[in-house]
Amino acid sequence: MSYIPRLKKEYKSNIVSRLIKEFSYDNVMQVPKLEKIVISKGVGAAVNDKKLIDHALNEVTEISGQKAIATMSKKDVASFKLRKGMPVGVKVTLRGERMYEFLDRFVTTALPRVRDFNGVKNTGFDGRGNYNLGVTEQIIFPEINIDKINKISGMDITFVTSANSDTEAMQLLSELGLPFKKKDERPVAETKPSIKETPEVEAAVEETPEVEATTEAEATPEVEATVEETPEGEAAVEETPEQEDIEENNKED
Repeated sequence: MSYIPRLKKEYKSNIVSRLIKEFSYDNVMQVPKLEKIVISKGVGAAVNDKKLIDHALNEVTEISGQKAIATMSKKDVASFKLRKGMPVGVKVTLRGERMYEFLDRFVTTALPRVRDFNGVKNTGFDGRGNYNLGVTEQIIFPEINIDKINKISGMDITFVTSANSDTEAMQLLSELGLPFKKKDERPVAETKPSIKETPEVEAAVEETPEVEATTEAEATPEVEATVEETPEGEAAVEETPEQEDIEENNKED
């Protein structure tokens, strides 16, 4: 008896029947399936250091279990010192049993090792049933020895399906084990009570002009009253010359 990967056996026995029931397919051949997985990695710094391509080839080969190939540049770019035909990346295409084996390892072993993992984004679909996923660190794969890596780098993983829509492709990948984020999930920091508290603060701020208005209304009349009293004082000062004339007349008499 030949070996059958776990996910492939699960797809044929359970996932196909669930997809037919959910989307009401008339024929089994209409059920979407995973066709291939492409792992690609760009190595732009290889223009100056050719050894980086060899490190990337070894890493992708160890991760996928299949020999990776180098991708060449298609045109000259003078600003990057790039010539046509120079190696600038690495890729590998997985099909059949190796595809299901890599997906099983990726879902059960690699993704749980991601720091602060909350699920993969559901916005990576291209509209034709294909899903693109970015990995920021290659050390999440247990095949990579952290002591032998040159530097931490990421890669892109593309899941190519035969689905006609993104909804069917997302349901297929979810059944195969990819943990997508739910649309209703919100960050913990964004809570409704904090939003409701803001109008109360604004109301308290709006009350301050009333206090200022009362203080201005009470204080200003007193100041004006004191200012109006000053002319009487001046009148008293102006009376002094008349008293001096009376005293001089008394002395002459």
